[in-house]
Amino acid sequence: MLAQGFRVTANPTELGRVRTAVICAPTPRGADGGPDLGQVETAARTLAARLRPHTTVILESPVPPGTTEGPLLRLLESGSGLRAGRDFHLAHSPSRVDPGNRDFTPANTPKVIGGLTPACTESAAAFYGRITDKVVRARGTREAETVQLLETNFRHVNIALVNEMAALCHDLGIDLWDVLRCAETKPFGFQAFRPGPGVGGHAVPQDLTAHAGRTLRMAELAQDVNGRMPRYVVQRAAALLNEHGKSARGARVLLLGITYKADLADQQGSPAREIAVRLMELGASVSYHDPHVPSWNVLDRPVPRADSLYEAAAEADLTILLQQHRTYDLQGLSVKAQLLLDTRGATPTGAAHRL
Repeated sequence: MLAQGFRVTANPTELGRVRTAVICAPTPRGADGGPDLGQVETAARTLAARLRPHTTVILESPVPPGTTEGPLLRLLESGSGLRAGRDFHLAHSPSRVDPGNRDFTPANTPKVIGGLTPACTESAAAFYGRITDKVVRARGTREAETVQLLETNFRHVNIALVNEMAALCHDLGIDLWDVLRCAETKPFGFQAFRPGPGVGGHAVPQDLTAHAGRTLRMAELAQDVNGRMPRYVVQRAAALLNEHGKSARGARVLLLGITYKADLADQQGSPAREIAVRLMELGASVSYHDPHVPSWNVLDRPVPRADSLYEAAAEADLTILLQQHRTYDLQGLSVKAQLLLDTRGATPTGAAHRL
């Protein structure tokens, strides 16, 4: 990209020179549970003050349906004096980036585009056609926005189902991981999802509550189930310690992998923080190891970082694998650790206690 002339700048005056502006501002969960559009609105105001005729503006941030042709359009028009669909092009394209995925990149992942007008769609398609192999045209901006709503909630609902299955199978003495291994051999009607300590990342599950006066009941239930997983992990941890004659109070607990996704440094929405807080509330002495996170604060105080992974695992009363970074030798770790709780099902069968 640099060889082709790409430049990074934080100077807003540069916006007056661009032909295409893509807004990728984050929309974290707000106090009401819905997405906070504050950063999108700030970006829109900054762009509007310098917006030129014939510019193409594309929103990629996850937003409630209607945001592009509603609040965003109004901010751009009022700040620029230009009219969307006539003086400049406006479109939405849901972000389908999977950070760290080496198989699916922006180039080979189809890009969905929905414009305010057919001309807006074609202008955005011409832009994305230069960087992706396939462009999929949606009927409009609202349809394109709802694509991300559906894709994100599809993931959360299925993760919630398998998370509930994990707790049920543990209570019944059933090996869920063997169940999944067998189930995913079905060539139709099934897609395998894996349980975990919680769901993180930037594309928080959303519903239509604020926009349409109704809820997606399945999405609400899924969020409730997934939101309880950090508490369930701590309950399992305390039970394991108790089974081995130890109390959670005063126990040395090592957390492995505190990012929301493997092999990344991003901690957005990671369940590790809540798990650490709950363990501390039980009186446990918590430390962590993560090759991507040099320092970590919880409850406004630093959490000790283990320098030597295997020594720390050998000394800890309990080691909890929260994220399976590629650098972790899980076979060796399972041998060194006194007690290992694997929340990802990544360790060899029988080598650890699995979620």
